[in-house]
Amino acid sequence: MNELSMARMSASRSVRAAGYCAVVFVRGLTLVVLVPVLMYSAVLCLVGVGLLVLPLELRLLRRLADGERDRLGRWAGTSTAPAGPHARRRLMAVLSDPATGRDLRWAPVMMVAGSVLGLIGAALFLFPAAVLVLVGLWWLFPVDEPLRLMLNVPIDGWGSAVYAGVPQFVLSVLLALFGPPLVARLAASVSRWLLAPSAAAILAERVLTLDRTRTGVINAHGSELRRIERDLHDGTQARLVSLAMQLGLAERTLGSDPAAVGPLLARAREGAEEAMAELRDVLRSVYPPILADRGLAGAVSALVARCPIPATVQLGELGDVPAQVEVAVYFAITEALTNAAKHGQAASVSVSLARAGGTVRAEVTDDGRGGAVEGRGTGLRGMRQRVEAVDGALWVQSPLGGPTAITVECPCAS
Repeated sequence: MNELSMARMSASRSVRAAGYCAVVFVRGLTLVVLVPVLMYSAVLCLVGVGLLVLPLELRLLRRLADGERDRLGRWAGTSTAPAGPHARRRLMAVLSDPATGRDLRWAPVMMVAGSVLGLIGAALFLFPAAVLVLVGLWWLFPVDEPLRLMLNVPIDGWGSAVYAGVPQFVLSVLLALFGPPLVARLAASVSRWLLAPSAAAILAERVLTLDRTRTGVINAHGSELRRIERDLHDGTQARLVSLAMQLGLAERTLGSDPAAVGPLLARAREGAEEAMAELRDVLRSVYPPILADRGLAGAVSALVARCPIPATVQLGELGDVPAQVEVAVYFAITEALTNAAKHGQAASVSVSLARAGGTVRAEVTDDGRGGAVEGRGTGLRGMRQRVEAVDGALWVQSPLGGPTAITVECPCAS
């Protein structure tokens, strides 16, 4: 790597750091207003008014804190996942959220540290321009009080502007290149220390998540068993009963009217074929044979090819994917395509499937009417249960008017 490339990388890093510092400075100024408002609203809770406005203010604080969490990874060394919006709007439910305590701890510190560090980082980036302008305007200063900058050398003429201004400009450029990244890392470290959950909090959240997903898996498993039992009872078993009756009738008719046995056996054969077809459908709903035959990529390609609306697919390298992850992702994509065609009134849909490290990521996007809400039906809830059963995550973005984007991420062994 040559010196020019290194200079460009340093300049690019300084620009990004200065941008982060500017955002931190704005957040700090916002918290200068928000923190006193939060304190005043907390006092108003004694008369009941604060019970209504404080949850709204805490949601605003969560948005500011999550904005900071989202940008920490670049400067703090390790990323901190956003806590997300509050699930409920009641004050006690908001306060019981563990992330709310971290938000409230972060706010007063960042009100001061963010304002100061953000201003320092942005000022260091603008320092060369300020030095250049001031040196060029030395003649605006009084003769008895000439311009003095970092080296405390008076600049009272063009000669002193050159021999004193140039070294100071070079020094300001070095400060602009290396100062903002240092300040950005310091500000990010402070935010991460305040906003990132502790190891105990991560463990407790993990236990709660596992308990919730285990309950969902048990419920989903029970529902799946009941569905299979209904399918076998109402379909396959009924076919087999009809087949047994037809064979019994053929057996009794064989001695008295052998000619009538042929049609009975033909209907019995048709019934056996229908029973086998229904049994294959039931087995396919448990574990699609196409996954065993063609793998996840081939199965998804077949899904897209059979989609009733125009669909495109982008497939990346998947490698070896555990069977349970294949099933979860396959059925999630199946349900998403069905919803796009049946409920979303979409004209087209796109599917992307790829693997990044130890995570399989699938995304289904349609141009339909949007407005998909989890809880109105069983489709999205069933998708979430399947995905969470393999320790995955599902996100649904479906504003009114569309588009709808359903994203699935599932961890898998390397």
